[in-house]
Amino acid sequence: MTVEQIRVSSEWLDLREPADADARARDLVEHVRRRLPAAGRRVIHDLACGSGSMGRWLAPLLPGPQLWVMHDRDPDLLEVAASHPPGPAADGASVTAETRLSDITQLRPDDLAGAALITASALLDLMTGAELAELIDVCAAVECPVLVTLSVVGRVELAPADPLDRRLAAAFDDHQRRPTARGRLLGPDAVTAAAERFRSQGADVVLRPSPWRLGAAAADLAAGWLTGWLDAAREQEAGLAGVDAYARRRLAQARAGQLAVTVDHTDLLVLP
Repeated sequence: MTVEQIRVSSEWLDLREPADADARARDLVEHVRRRLPAAGRRVIHDLACGSGSMGRWLAPLLPGPQLWVMHDRDPDLLEVAASHPPGPAADGASVTAETRLSDITQLRPDDLAGAALITASALLDLMTGAELAELIDVCAAVECPVLVTLSVVGRVELAPADPLDRRLAAAFDDHQRRPTARGRLLGPDAVTAAAERFRSQGADVVLRPSPWRLGAAAADLAAGWLTGWLDAAREQEAGLAGVDAYARRRLAQARAGQLAVTVDHTDLLVLP
């Protein structure tokens, strides 16, 4: 994708992979299973695949032979994805994978021809309204289910609470919606926008909550998330009083396993 050429490190993706797996709405998988072809190899296109965590989570939950086609614009992440492929399937069938260096905002229906399923994760909030609309139109033309997990929705809770929590959360949400050279990013409004556009094209849309719940066992992830959250809030609202002291206090709590963080997401399943 080309949204601000945002780069994500493989280290960050490795750190969050267990929390992502725990958070995704498992009941949506049964809806997907019922819509898969009865026989033959299932071709699954994973958009902006990163290091391939979606395939490693989902492939073992689906039956039958599968080919995962993993799209990303970052060749380094594609190399990681290729070296850690998904599988095997739920019934022991073979799962194979191939990688494609591609900008998902430039995909056409022919690029996804023959897909039994299209997936993505932690993607929609990084797109503009125009980019999302174009991608949805491409997916709709393929006429297969689409599963998009872990889209942020603008709700964060930290415990114990702090007076600055809400101010920083608002600044972070504004940063998520910031204008870019390609247009304003959707941020936490992306899931609603996606659901409305898919429904306008006659598809059924199923939404499920998929929150991260980070406690002492995920102290490293909580600290990593908090650092990025604070950096974005500071960039959006420079000079916000008290942030430096807040950051020191909160990071110390996170690293000590004394901070509980809930980051709300929504999973979206589209059934054409």
